[in-house]
Amino acid sequence: MFVTTAGRTDDIHIERAKNIAAQFSFPFFQRNKRSIARMHQDYEMDCLVVGKNKLELHKISGSAPFFFHPNIAMVRIKRIMNGEEDPYITAAGIERGSSILDCTLGLGADAIVASYVSGPIGEIRAIEENPIVSFIVGQGLSRWESGIELMDAAMRRIDINTGNHHEVLKTLTDNSFDVVYFDPMFTERIEESEGMEGLAQFASYGDLLEETIEQAKRVAKNRVVLKDHFRSKRFEQLGFTTVKRKTSLFHYGYIQL
Repeated sequence: MFVTTAGRTDDIHIERAKNIAAQFSFPFFQRNKRSIARMHQDYEMDCLVVGKNKLELHKISGSAPFFFHPNIAMVRIKRIMNGEEDPYITAAGIERGSSILDCTLGLGADAIVASYVSGPIGEIRAIEENPIVSFIVGQGLSRWESGIELMDAAMRRIDINTGNHHEVLKTLTDNSFDVVYFDPMFTERIEESEGMEGLAQFASYGDLLEETIEQAKRVAKNRVVLKDHFRSKRFEQLGFTTVKRKTSLFHYGYIQL
């Protein structure tokens, strides 16, 4: 992978791009008015673009770029503000002061919503295996301004760990968190899933292991929660009680401890 800047940039963002490249030991290349497609041809590598407002990860295949945007979380938080129920929050039993370990950060929407509901006295720790995805989402969470003060505060409170969730779980003490949550990549794609096309190129596709769920049950005080495609066999195979939703292509399941 190499790092470059957006087409229109300035000295501040050139320096930022160089620092990010150095942090990950990636080469930095000046944009020099080239398109990303041309730079892919020139260097035959994926590309991280440092723009003034966001970071974009471009696969050499030319598919949709990955970038952070809390759009889905904003919609869900506005619904909660209006007194509506959020299916994840209900399935997980999250309330003010809850502590949550999100084992599959991805775009961060569930972590943001959980952080908003649990509030300043809660704790949200999220794990992301891909270090570049982890970095991009972490930067977004620390910098994005949604215009909703409580939502911005919720984003800033999320503590991100980069690593494999199974290995991280093994290092944690018993009953460390109220909830341990998994949202693995679905075995069946949901075409309507907004924002997932970019993430899908860089996400981990490892299956959930029984041993991982056993570790989660040890770490969680109250519930282990799984989000998956409505046709997924993981719920039954791993011992989850499924919360079925007639109008949704994905369900939540939980193990009550």
